[in-house]
Amino acid sequence: MSALKKILYVEDQKDIQLIARVALESISHYQLKICDGGEQALDCMAECSPDLILLDVMMPGIDGPGTMIEMRKREELQSIPVIFMTAKVLPNEVDELMSLGALGVISKPFDPVSLGSQIQEIWDRQ
Repeated sequence: MSALKKILYVEDQKDIQLIARVALESISHYQLKICDGGEQALDCMAECSPDLILLDVMMPGIDGPGTMIEMRKREELQSIPVIFMTAKVLPNEVDELMSLGALGVISKPFDPVSLGSQIQEIWDRQ
């Protein structure tokens, strides 16, 4: 397994994008690319070739699960691991996200100080 360096974060809310950028670049030293939604992310994935995609569940347009389903239809995107980030963390909701093939689910609101270590822990389990 390769080291986790490049993360693509798909999130439609600017304030959450900013917090994640500080948490993942400044605190955890990942390379971070941010997309505002599923459509933009699908266009960006092949060119920015991230090691991991952090995917918000509830977004306008294509939501997180829809984005992952579209990824799995495209050969060049099929193997990119996904971690969902969501406020919807009831066990059945988490199970549904995991059944799509996600590596894990991180609940929102997240702790900016520990976000990078949460992601790394999920990454290391794969």
